[in-house]
Amino acid sequence: MTQAYHADSSDLAVKEVLTWDLFGTASRELAQTVADSGFEPEILIAVARGGLLPGGALAYALGLKLTDAINVEFYTDVHETLPDPVLLAPLLDTESIRGRRLLVVDDVADSGRTLALVLDLLREHGAEARSAVIYAKSRSEVEPDYVWRRTDEWIVFPWSAEEPVNRAVPRD
Repeated sequence: MTQAYHADSSDLAVKEVLTWDLFGTASRELAQTVADSGFEPEILIAVARGGLLPGGALAYALGLKLTDAINVEFYTDVHETLPDPVLLAPLLDTESIRGRRLLVVDDVADSGRTLALVLDLLREHGAEARSAVIYAKSRSEVEPDYVWRRTDEWIVFPWSAEEPVNRAVPRD
């Protein structure tokens, strides 16, 4: 399997580019939206990998210390997905979330299928789960509870804007 870096979308004429500075603004504004809603999450669950950085930023902005991650694979390259999102190990400790208020964070609700999988799983285990994303697309099958911005363009996130680093080859 090739390692995709999702900014490698030179064939796309129109892109939404999120810079690190704008990510800081987006995170604070999204956190403020959650706070203003009156919802007080007890635990933040980041959807790995795309939701890890937004999740960390929101956890700090909301003053949440209890965080976890759930690993889901769906996108394999630009506009390429698996047939269905797949949960990957290690799995979330679902017993510890029963009866708790959770904020599920991801970078984007594109098709919404990953978010739907995670929210359904958490709710099946007795949690009250709401969702927050930086971006939502109109085609998403899930309407996130909290959204910073809406777009239907391909999004270039700062954490995936460059190719992964490779191990340096030692010189003889």
